[in-house]
Amino acid sequence: MMISTKGRYSLRLLVDVAENQREGYIRLRDVARRQGISEKYLEIIVRTLVQEDYLTGVRGKGGGYRLSRDPEDCNIRQVLEAAEGPLAPVVCLENGCPRMERCPTLPLWQGLDQVIAAYLDGFTLADLLQGAGETGAPMG
Repeated sequence: MMISTKGRYSLRLLVDVAENQREGYIRLRDVARRQGISEKYLEIIVRTLVQEDYLTGVRGKGGGYRLSRDPEDCNIRQVLEAAEGPLAPVVCLENGCPRMERCPTLPLWQGLDQVIAAYLDGFTLADLLQGAGETGAPMG
């Protein structure tokens, strides 16, 4: 499993909006400039984050985006799954496999999947805003 730019940029977008939304709605142009990410690519990402109710958008003068939830309610695993789809380390955990009942490696992959989920579930957007992403451990 490798988190793509879509997943990484989704988190950067949410952190940027959270850090700056006290000034009102945040324009994608401003996020793109601050983060060094293409505005066109952010437009693609923001659609998913609006659909999944992480962001609210307003058009027109003074428009832009704001968080739809408190940062404490933005679970990092769920954000990444919204952006990326399932985070399973192997495809057989997502779709099943005819060999699952007799596969000697299945417990390994299931354990890894559980470790990844538990680790990412330990973080919220609030943790990233407080700098937990720098230490590698949840703050709370």
